[in-house]
Amino acid sequence: MELRGWMWRKEHGRAIGERPENGYLTVVLALCMAVILSLFLTLMDGVRRNGARLEAECVTDIGLHSIMAEYHRELMKQYNLFAIDSSYGTGACGKANTEAHLFQYLSGNLSYDDIFLSDYLYRDFLGLSVESAELTAVSVLTDYGGAVFRGYAVEAVKADVGLGLLQELQSWVQKVEVNGLEEGKEEVRKQELDGEIKEWVDQYDGMEIEVDEDEWKRAEVRNPTDELEATKRLGLLRLVVEDETRLSASVIHTENLIQNRMRQGQINHGNMAQVGLTETERLTEKFLFNEYLLRYMGRFGKESEEDALRYQIEYLIGGKESDVENLKSVVNRLCILREAANAMYLMSNETKRGEIRLAAAAACTVIALPALTPLLESAILLAWAYAESVYDVKSLLAGGKVPIFKDDGSWHYSLSSALSGSLQDENAGGEGLAYEDYLRIFMMLSGVDTLTARAMDMVEADIRKTPGNAAFRLDGCFGALEACVRIGSSYGFRYQITRQKSYE
Repeated sequence: MELRGWMWRKEHGRAIGERPENGYLTVVLALCMAVILSLFLTLMDGVRRNGARLEAECVTDIGLHSIMAEYHRELMKQYNLFAIDSSYGTGACGKANTEAHLFQYLSGNLSYDDIFLSDYLYRDFLGLSVESAELTAVSVLTDYGGAVFRGYAVEAVKADVGLGLLQELQSWVQKVEVNGLEEGKEEVRKQELDGEIKEWVDQYDGMEIEVDEDEWKRAEVRNPTDELEATKRLGLLRLVVEDETRLSASVIHTENLIQNRMRQGQINHGNMAQVGLTETERLTEKFLFNEYLLRYMGRFGKESEEDALRYQIEYLIGGKESDVENLKSVVNRLCILREAANAMYLMSNETKRGEIRLAAAAACTVIALPALTPLLESAILLAWAYAESVYDVKSLLAGGKVPIFKDDGSWHYSLSSALSGSLQDENAGGEGLAYEDYLRIFMMLSGVDTLTARAMDMVEADIRKTPGNAAFRLDGCFGALEACVRIGSSYGFRYQITRQKSYE
């Protein structure tokens, strides 16, 4: 009976106390789906967050690279310097312009507007948009008195210039400094001697002197350097340049250039720190900077028709507004140096000292004036040294070479040729230092801040001559920058990314 009942229940239904087998599947599936869905949503949120961060960083880097790619083309073309012109040709420079460009690049890289049928085929999974783009720090080329500009110039030539020349240049500079070749004492002394000799001439020239019993003769006293002095009054530039009409007549006006604006405090400043240099590093930097200037700027004999001044290196040394005045300044300085070096050679050469004594004795006929003889000897020596220095400068400008200290083989003028005052012959050969080497010496002896300011004048003046750059300013050029970019998401995320970029 019990068995039949069980069988009946088995056939017509489930046993009493048993649960439905399908219930297990429903509950397990519900629990699993909840866990899987939670995990999926968590992973999707993580993907969105990390993907948004990655895209924000990539977009920031791409935007900054795009900004750095906007370097000034003429500045790079003429001077091999990379910098952002923050005026972008408008004449109004400042960080705001570059920030606007950066914001535009960032927004463009986050936009889907340029994708075909983007509204129908795609959905913005990240929902990113630019909230702000700020330049928190910039390095302007004119910062620290132009040290940033100088550093970029050094980087432009560092790989191409060997330091062996620096050692040689240091020995040249040492010779000039130790021997006081730039003091100009010789010309001052010559003028003093001429004044004293004139007093003797005025007193004794033409005086009747008894030379024998009942025999009188008129004394003749003269300054043997008078003819050379007459030639000297023509002007040194006329003596060393064959055709003055071929000299450059270019002139610049410096009142609107960077050096004058720096003096008046009318320039833009950056806020990036500058790394200090050791004494050795400063010397090396100055040498490399000078080599950069010699490579990228014109000078006498190596002019560029497109430049604001043809003799740019001479401007760096002389600081005048016209090419002619700058060339005069350098030529006069060259002559002073050469005259001092030549005078030292004459004083050390006994043979030539003997010639000078004979010439001094011949200058006083009939009577002997012991007190006048030393004056005449010194005047003749300095006149001879000057005549030789004129030849030296003329030879250098013609492409020749002249050693700092001469010897018998490199000496040119005889005493009679020097005192005649003709000084017309020329020779562009020789061994020693070229005109460019003497410019190196003058630049090395100049203050680095002065050279830098004048070099920046030249850069501004040259760039302003090119189309579309009439208002170009070096103090509006950024060589490095730091940007703080804030990017938000429609899903509630916020990212702040800070990056530094430079051309180094």
